[in-house]
Amino acid sequence: MFRRRPLGFLLAPLALGAAALVTVLPMRAASAMALILVDADSGKVLRSENATYPWHPASTTKLMTLYMTLSAIRDQRITPDTLFTVSANANSQSPTKMGIPVGTQVTVDNAIKMMMVKSANDMAVVLAEGVGGSVEAFAAQMTETAHRLGMTESNFVNPNGLPDDGQIISARDLAILARALIREFPQYNSYWHVPAIKYGRRVVRNYNPLLGRYAGADGMKTGFICSSGFNLVATATRDNRQLIAVVLGAPTSAARAQKAAEMLESGFARSPFAWLLPAFGNVNALTPIEAAPPDLKDDMCGPHRKRHALEAAMADSADPDAGDGSDSAGTDTNGQNSNLVTALRAPAPKNLLSEPGPVTPVVVYTGPTRTAEQIAALAALPDYEPSKKKGKHKGAKTAEAKQPEGKPEAKKETKKDGKAVVKPAQHKPSSGKTTDRTTTAQ
Repeated sequence: MFRRRPLGFLLAPLALGAAALVTVLPMRAASAMALILVDADSGKVLRSENATYPWHPASTTKLMTLYMTLSAIRDQRITPDTLFTVSANANSQSPTKMGIPVGTQVTVDNAIKMMMVKSANDMAVVLAEGVGGSVEAFAAQMTETAHRLGMTESNFVNPNGLPDDGQIISARDLAILARALIREFPQYNSYWHVPAIKYGRRVVRNYNPLLGRYAGADGMKTGFICSSGFNLVATATRDNRQLIAVVLGAPTSAARAQKAAEMLESGFARSPFAWLLPAFGNVNALTPIEAAPPDLKDDMCGPHRKRHALEAAMADSADPDAGDGSDSAGTDTNGQNSNLVTALRAPAPKNLLSEPGPVTPVVVYTGPTRTAEQIAALAALPDYEPSKKKGKHKGAKTAEAKQPEGKPEAKKETKKDGKAVVKPAQHKPSSGKTTDRTTTAQ
């Protein structure tokens, strides 16, 4: 029916009745995004645009680290209570990290929560070294496991998504991974929708902006480096139907959230003309593209950009619906014309995200597993700071204060019905310059 072209010149026929329209559309890096919408149960692809084009995953990598860790628990090699030690290598990871001192022990359960909520690069390395013996061995296992799952375009060199030319994935592969997590580990699904964590006096809200703001949202992970743009794997469930939306290369954090919400909304509210939309088949059946991942560094963080992507992320997160929410260049990996396809989809409201409300954080800590009573007592100590003495302490402001993605500290929590709740944080602009190495992501 159609013939595949390089990404810059995709041949896009769409049969509508007896007629067919052929359009050649150039791919512009500044507006390029890779998108896919998949039914979690059946694996049916509901939308696909550049979905098999290789991409840098950024912190969505941590979903693979999570899968590997949960597999080790399933295989009884470790348990959630197993203690791993923070190494110098783990402690050196930047910029987004917990900053736990070298030699400190942390349970697998707490390390996962810190990694998934705060996108802590140090905790990803703690898990990698604990499960695989070393980052290099764990990364090789990640790649091998990914290929076994059908993620044929994926290659991993680290467990956290810090910039590396060899760290590659695709929107299709991320959808396959999300399905594997949902289907194989339903008992651990809370790990990808913890709303916030409380570590000592610090409260960190989950970077996934859909949680608590889009009806039915229940996962999974964000990511950003300059080379990849703003990435998001989002899941939502309504009426016993779960969908997976993947957005790679969005221009802002607000744009990726709005795009994911719009995709999910269109999937839940199928148009009566849905039969006219192209049939993409199963997510595993999409054909990979042989190409190098796009490098969006100049577009995201180049000197010509009026506002650096990291600074923009801060402003956008203060106003979740601000920013450029425009669609991609209008092409898709299967050769369909997305501009025409979009016209056939059910219309979606412009603003699909509600205002962020208070959340109840999950208490995380270092050391052995504690009882529920001990955790409750820990949460009730406002001056408690793990591994530190009371009083002013040099360097007390940890990596959270240095975080270049501009995620501010949450406001001081208040008490409601005996539980700690977190109010949305006010965002302040950043003035620091960063390199690609320090623009890792949430």
